[in-house]
Amino acid sequence: MKRPFSENPHATPSSLATPDEEMHQIQRGSDELLAQTGAVSNGSVMSPAPNHADNNNDAKKVKLDTKNPGAPSRVIHIRNIPNEVTEAEIVHLGIPFGKVTNVLVLKGKNQAFLEMSDEVSATTMVNYFTNCTAQLRGRAVYVQFSNHKELKTDQTHSNAQNPSAQAALQAAQALVNQTDTQGGPNTVLRVIVEHMIYPVTLDVLYQIFSRVGKVLKIVTFTKNNTFQALIQYPDVVTAQAAKMTLDGQNIYNACCTLRIEYSKLSNLNVKYNNDKSRDYTNPNLPTGDPALDSALAIGAPNLNLPNRTGENATPTGMPFTGMPLAGVTPTAAALGAAGIRLPGQPSPNCVLLVSNLNEEMVTPDALFTLFGVYGDVQRVKILFNKKDNALVQMSEPHQTQLAISHLDKMKTWGKQIRVTLSKHQTVQLPKEGQPDAGLTKDYSNSPLHRFKKPGSKNYQNIYPPSATLHLSNIPPTVDEEQIKDAFAHAGASVKAFKFFPKDRKMALIQLGSVEEAIAALIKMHNFQLSDSSHLRVSFSKSTI
Repeated sequence: MKRPFSENPHATPSSLATPDEEMHQIQRGSDELLAQTGAVSNGSVMSPAPNHADNNNDAKKVKLDTKNPGAPSRVIHIRNIPNEVTEAEIVHLGIPFGKVTNVLVLKGKNQAFLEMSDEVSATTMVNYFTNCTAQLRGRAVYVQFSNHKELKTDQTHSNAQNPSAQAALQAAQALVNQTDTQGGPNTVLRVIVEHMIYPVTLDVLYQIFSRVGKVLKIVTFTKNNTFQALIQYPDVVTAQAAKMTLDGQNIYNACCTLRIEYSKLSNLNVKYNNDKSRDYTNPNLPTGDPALDSALAIGAPNLNLPNRTGENATPTGMPFTGMPLAGVTPTAAALGAAGIRLPGQPSPNCVLLVSNLNEEMVTPDALFTLFGVYGDVQRVKILFNKKDNALVQMSEPHQTQLAISHLDKMKTWGKQIRVTLSKHQTVQLPKEGQPDAGLTKDYSNSPLHRFKKPGSKNYQNIYPPSATLHLSNIPPTVDEEQIKDAFAHAGASVKAFKFFPKDRKMALIQLGSVEEAIAALIKMHNFQLSDSSHLRVSFSKSTI
């Protein structure tokens, strides 16, 4: 098992948590993705005491460098390596600086030797890691020149006898022979998020990838129904470290897996700073929204602008594990997406602005039901003077992100609705005696909330609107025709229906379109099927 990010080799991971438990932690497989790591200057900490019993033979084979490193050498001595580090990981440290010709790992001694093809490459590597602490598996390692001028090994340590070392050197050579256009080692990483049950935002990615080093630019997009991002670092070494550290890890418990490869691009051209793209070296870029940009230009107050954190900005907060990051302070948006509320900090925004609604069809109850698929709706207000706009207050910030990612630009009641974060922190109820015409409703005590129970399984069944609906809580006295008739009476055209073979309380019903399914869910969720049974309706990922 890998160790968590910590200088202490005996540190243990914190207990795991899921996003619906307020996402205080991010889990990386068996490790924590964002546990605390101290930044220690090169060589300032002694290596762990070697296990002499296990390493008498190694000590005889190779004379370890204990003198003060000084004269340049093409052999590099690396100390304080974790026990489980492979030859490939040691070789990867050297790849950005030149050709690696040999490697030797003394695991029991927590040390390794790396031989470069020339002193220039070795000097560049040592100089770089003098100013920037090298890390392997989240542990600070110390890079210095060896007293040896070349790395000679006897038969026991020969790479001919060590397939893993041989493979690492061959792979390194293949990487060096690649060009940037072929997706070789590069400053730009392409990140694919698999099994994205919970929303992943640009700010969440920034927090995670900043853990490895300074992030310059991020561009997010969706391709082949998969959320992807391009992330640019200032140098190949940092990008490589991020790839090695984060590839294959989970952002949240058992989901949102990062798949990382080198991009074919060598530089990102970011035009806008908004929720899709960000240039952290240029905080003055426009947002791409003409109304927001013009308002920003004249300094209008209290605008609901995207987070425009520049590289010198210092938003405060705690990362998902509840421990301060070394040199990184997460943005409010990243914390909001994680559902974290901090003592003494303003409450993250849980209010959505929903616009371009059909005035003839929209009601507070309809919005409560639709947005309730993605979180527990607390209050709804349809604006009195602009009835195609409404405010929807969710119970947690990450629920607002779910609603935005799944409902924004969805066609509902014949119009493409827009869903964004509101500048309001809460939905105000009308004062006593104030005319409201039933446009504002409080649902804080509603029995229909789907996510009240901590660790609710409903979090695992959140899907975007689809033409197929999942039905549950069907009483045994109700048959297929009765359910199909009820949906037809609600205006839906039923294309297919199927009970679950092993559980007749559940079924799938396929309608004519996604828009029809949205309207049907609004009308049929909590529909009374019998004296004691009310239908539960949600979107399904399946088809019939």
